[in-house]
Amino acid sequence: MTTTSSAEQWDAIVVGGGLGGLTCAAYLAAAGRRVVVLEQHDWAGGNSHVFRRRRAYEFDVGVHYLGDCGPDGVIPAILSGLGAGDRVRFRELDPGCFDEILVPGLTLDVPADWDAYLTRLERILPGDAEGLRTFTRICRAVGGEQRWALLTDAGLPEIAAGTTHVRQWGRRPLSELFDHCRLSTRARTVLAAQSPNYGMGPDVATVATHATVTDHYLRGAYVPLGGGQMLAATLVEVLEAHGGELRTRSRVTSIDVVERTATGVHLADGTVLTAPLVISGADYRRTVLELVGAQHFSPRIVRATREATVGLPFATVYVALDRPLTRRAEANIWWYDHEDIGDLYRGLHAGAQPDDVRFLFISFASLKEPGARHLCPPGHANFQLMTMCPPGYRHWGVDRGPAEGGRYRREPAYVAEKQRFTEAVLRAGEHVLGPFRNSITHVELATPLTQERYTLSTGGSPFGLATWGATGARPDTGTGVKGLHVVGQSTRYGSGITGVMVSGIACAARILGQPLLTRAHAGAVFGDPGRLPERAPGWDPLAVSRGAARRDGRGLAKVD
Repeated sequence: MTTTSSAEQWDAIVVGGGLGGLTCAAYLAAAGRRVVVLEQHDWAGGNSHVFRRRRAYEFDVGVHYLGDCGPDGVIPAILSGLGAGDRVRFRELDPGCFDEILVPGLTLDVPADWDAYLTRLERILPGDAEGLRTFTRICRAVGGEQRWALLTDAGLPEIAAGTTHVRQWGRRPLSELFDHCRLSTRARTVLAAQSPNYGMGPDVATVATHATVTDHYLRGAYVPLGGGQMLAATLVEVLEAHGGELRTRSRVTSIDVVERTATGVHLADGTVLTAPLVISGADYRRTVLELVGAQHFSPRIVRATREATVGLPFATVYVALDRPLTRRAEANIWWYDHEDIGDLYRGLHAGAQPDDVRFLFISFASLKEPGARHLCPPGHANFQLMTMCPPGYRHWGVDRGPAEGGRYRREPAYVAEKQRFTEAVLRAGEHVLGPFRNSITHVELATPLTQERYTLSTGGSPFGLATWGATGARPDTGTGVKGLHVVGQSTRYGSGITGVMVSGIACAARILGQPLLTRAHAGAVFGDPGRLPERAPGWDPLAVSRGAARRDGRGLAKVD
């Protein structure tokens, strides 16, 4: 093992190259800190990364759409604060219908407007009209208050006075608000139809979680032109331009703590890096119990972490066709074969893996960015079929996940279940979209074990913690260990792309003692745009996301 005297020294070490870690690293680098980001995968990006197949198709893993990316939006403000606001362009999806919800006998076209949303709900659910008015009034208020509190520079007394709905309802289960509004089963299913965006059913998700996500998208739904990897690549450019470094294929095996003070990290290859600041964007449970060790945390944190649950995992079938889709609308589809979403979640948590898929989220990449050459050849189509899965590994025929060294990819039981599950998802997809199998040029299933392999997330969940101690509680970026911070899906800033980026800027703000997001949203620029590199013809966000040392290395898939 390398000795401490020969260890590399940095001002800050970031474990994990997801968007939370990259955002924090970019702001620290812009403030003059020497920062290194360590990512175990071949390129950075976490749930925003893309992959390529057949030199013809590019698939987004987690960026299917983003909310609140208009001129006043949160993500644009974070990028602008780094001097990179013009390096990612966002295209707004149809504000008249960015999501289409399908339950038996009912369709809801979701608009980017609270008033229009309520009007359409009342039209299709007239018997629930009074309850729907109460429900949307409370959720609109909670979502608006939470966003205001995030962006304001007001003090705690003013924030408390301005968030009365959050204090009344924020930490209560969504099902409790459904009960309060006396909503029918069908109305609950329609209102919670987009709940797979955060991986929790109404009995687990809080009103604050649901309201924040709903308000987020009703402020406008967008896609980043060029794909999700554009976000990671832009943050890497900022990091490197300000003297920081991204190292991929660099797996951290321990975060070193001495006398409740973080001192650095050890890597799998024996390398030791030291720094007075360590920011972990790794899975929260693994950070506390494995990378650091329970002995360094308070009993309360350890108990909450050991007993914590995570959001339900997803399985995704990536599909490419040699013809355009017959569908014209770019809106995502949320399809259910029943009208009781509570029953769906109860079945999943009970371990049910039915022969037929009961829910699909369908995202049409080639319709959202028409003509984009990186997505598919001209005249072809690119889309995804996603569904939630029960927690655990046994449904996939294995006992251990890849984060613990479990082998699975060639196990006969796993291969057989992948084939069965792919068939079930395609069958459901054709039920919704009509026949398309005769036109398939590429089809590929990513299971929760695939997610765990690339992100080392507990249970292969992309959502982080679902429960952690008291109802609605989540960790802040501070940990109680001096110099150790956390960012990512499990923090109090929420899951999803915006949540993790907010966690990153919030963590940097805590370290630097500045209200970075408030100031960036007001127009302040902390990075130097003059340092950012020009993007030459053929510029590739995936190559940038490997880090400067490996940018031109072999093995990077291209799209012809």
